[in-house]
Amino acid sequence: MPARIHPTAIVEDGVTIGDRTAVWDHVHIRHGAQIGGDCIIGGKTHIGYDVRIGNLVKINSFVFVCPLVTIEDGVMVSAGTIFTNDRTPRAATPDLTSLRPSEPDENTKPTRVCVGATIGAGCVIGCDLVIGRFAMVGMGSVVTRSVPDFHLVMGNPAVFAGFVCRCGTVLVRASRGTIDPREATCASCGRAFHVDLGAVRELGPSHLRAAGGTR
Repeated sequence: MPARIHPTAIVEDGVTIGDRTAVWDHVHIRHGAQIGGDCIIGGKTHIGYDVRIGNLVKINSFVFVCPLVTIEDGVMVSAGTIFTNDRTPRAATPDLTSLRPSEPDENTKPTRVCVGATIGAGCVIGCDLVIGRFAMVGMGSVVTRSVPDFHLVMGNPAVFAGFVCRCGTVLVRASRGTIDPREATCASCGRAFHVDLGAVRELGPSHLRAAGGTR
């Protein structure tokens, strides 16, 4: 089934949209953007030029995705999220004689959201950073630095708050930003992990069988 594009959406030339992707009302997708298959692009969302979006991605309404953002497979971007790509933006040249161009330059920085991550509603995502695999950003957070795999962060600025499973269930909550190394089993799906402050390691199938997990 080809992509479904709402008649009010604006899709510029040179955009690639995969099969079974739904683009809802008043979305604007700029030239050169690439969107994979089986995605949802919610109403009133703006996708900047040359943005890369993978497969099975959900982008809710009123999301702003600027150039140099890459969103990998299986990512959830909740409503009202804003991406940025310049830490020191100016509208005009220093002498105020002309507008600065909108094309990327040496001040434009990339952002990557890795496989399976979730960004909660109303977040602001800084630039020159990576949100790791299956990480989770709590609603209303302001992300100013990279988030490691499976980490839960929240707040303004966003800080470490615990670890999450692939399924989204919180595995362990941090106490005062610290955590003792341990093995943790997801109460929802039975997946097992070894968690430490700096890293999360998924354990093998034998741990899943022992925990009774089947997913």
